[in-house]
Amino acid sequence: MNLEGSYNYYIVALSVIIAVLASYSALSIAAKISHANGRTQFFWLLAGSLVMGSGIWSMHFVGMLAFHLHMPVTYDVWLTLGSLLASAASSFIAFYITMPRDINWYKIAGGGFIMGSGIVTMHYLGMEAMIMPAEIYYDKTLLVLSVIIALIASYAALLLFLRFRSKSSMSRAKWLSAFIMGIAICGMHYTGMEAAQMKHTAAVDTMVHEGPAYVDLFLLLGVTVVISVILLISWVALFFDRHVLERLAYLDSITGLPNRNEMNRFFDSHVGTEKLGVLFIDLDQFKAINDTLGHNIGDLLIQEVGIRLRQFIREDQQAFRIGGDEFLFIIKHCNTARAEQLAQRILQSIKQVYYIEGNELYVTGSIGISIGSIQDSDRSVLLKTADTAMYKAKGLGKNQFCFYSEEMGLQMVRKMELEKDLQLALENNQFFIVYQPKWNVKTNSLVGFEALIRWEHPRLGLVTPGEFIQIAEDTGLIVPMTRWALEEACRRCKLWQEQGMNQPVSVNLSVRLFQTGSLQELVEKVLQKVKLDPHLLELEITESMVLFDINDIIRQLQSLRKLGVRVSMDDFGTGYSSIGLLDRIPIDALKLDRLFTNDLESPSKRAIINAIIMMADHLQLDVIAEGVENQEHIEFLTELGCHVMQGYYYGKPMRDSDIAEWVKQHEHKPSLV
Repeated sequence: MNLEGSYNYYIVALSVIIAVLASYSALSIAAKISHANGRTQFFWLLAGSLVMGSGIWSMHFVGMLAFHLHMPVTYDVWLTLGSLLASAASSFIAFYITMPRDINWYKIAGGGFIMGSGIVTMHYLGMEAMIMPAEIYYDKTLLVLSVIIALIASYAALLLFLRFRSKSSMSRAKWLSAFIMGIAICGMHYTGMEAAQMKHTAAVDTMVHEGPAYVDLFLLLGVTVVISVILLISWVALFFDRHVLERLAYLDSITGLPNRNEMNRFFDSHVGTEKLGVLFIDLDQFKAINDTLGHNIGDLLIQEVGIRLRQFIREDQQAFRIGGDEFLFIIKHCNTARAEQLAQRILQSIKQVYYIEGNELYVTGSIGISIGSIQDSDRSVLLKTADTAMYKAKGLGKNQFCFYSEEMGLQMVRKMELEKDLQLALENNQFFIVYQPKWNVKTNSLVGFEALIRWEHPRLGLVTPGEFIQIAEDTGLIVPMTRWALEEACRRCKLWQEQGMNQPVSVNLSVRLFQTGSLQELVEKVLQKVKLDPHLLELEITESMVLFDINDIIRQLQSLRKLGVRVSMDDFGTGYSSIGLLDRIPIDALKLDRLFTNDLESPSKRAIINAIIMMADHLQLDVIAEGVENQEHIEFLTELGCHVMQGYYYGKPMRDSDIAEWVKQHEHKPSLV
């Protein structure tokens, strides 16, 4: 005898509501999965799977409660729990497969098949869990139809997840999608229920009656608990995201400004034709403050800069701290005039004095500006071009802004090409040394040469040191380059000595050589290898080295001087002031930068040079003036007490093959003093 069941349509409506709410919660959590990383991503993946799987399971068993057979029905505990596990596990696997940003159609199809199979397994395992005085048979046509509906519903669910995973806010479209998903899931369930045909045995006919419907208290309690768990997981997850993860992942801990993760999320949500202005801000003097006053003061300074930048935040423009002393402003619907106005205001605000723990600090900023849409270029291009413009602003003197141009783009491409070819240049002997003479006007005689490295690029021709030295510094190639230049210059100096010309040679050193900790060993080996007297080698350091471990540098310089090598400080007066350390740094000479020589007519410059020369005289240091180009320079410098000079007036940097001819021409050059 077939049994005819009936439905309580209030409970049916409740099952539909549960399916829709579970779908909406799963859509909301799915939006978090693609934005997270590492353990956080796994957390959202697990939460989304539990919400989706248990939501479908709850809807199924609420639907079972809505179906009345007018006979006692109970459920096998383990089969019921197994159906819940099947639903949650299949959701987890499907979400995991479709989690990457770039996925193809067969991954979506595979994920939909696994989720659909899990729903079918959950449904029919739940039916099998029913314990009652009847047997269940299935209409094959309706059974196949229920499976097809489950697969289509799962495929649609995954498509909607992918559609909404970059949307974290509430929207009508998301509610509509959740409603469609809920109806599809319910459709599968009730189609499967229609496929079920139940027959009781004669032995238990008397148990069937038309009295009140039986309600399985275990099932009712289980469904209630699971629904509560769904709501609890959703609320806890969203609360945790909003109040904990959101702050940890998307806010900078020092300034409270959005960080690089939030910047990436902003770009993800603004792909299109909208013009965005990107202002890349870098503090100019931050490194010096951080190194001299400590990281604590540096962090406080960054915090103060962040406070000042907050005043420029608007609904359509946002500030970000993207690392170190680098900040970013993104302006929506941007044009050149608006970007320029904001950049001027930011620079004006940054340069105001900072009072931090008894220190009066002054910093400025350099800003690079790039305007474009993410449809025209991806975010990396906008950031890279703004970064390029920022470095151009620094090169123009700092405390200013600069718009990106195509010319800068070509320069950037050239820089990348030079960086790529620099290693090959060393291996293929593309570097060569030129030598610039130093002249003592008092004795009217040559007093040495400075060795300068040059690069003959096979395609680009002669590349100036101004282009490749900084690249070599950044990449660390300056160490092997200097090692080669040192050996080459010493070998040439030894050859001069053998030819009867006892003139010392000077070689520039990078701070990178000091950081290796093996500078003394390197110099000693080179001198021994070429058999050059140490007093014929002079090593030139830069003034900015005082920003590093000065005690270690002093120790290494003392070791070098014990070898008999001379040490001079190059470009004195243009870097960070080292006057207070001059009595500690073991050097033999100061080299005045051409910045002073080119402005000798200025009374203030002459006063500064005079003070430097007097100071050097008291410290028993020689003074060498660079950039001497005319007779007026010579007369001014001689009058001020400087007698050793270097510049185009005496000779441009020349190849070693031209030195003999130059020496011959200047052997009997008349004195100008």
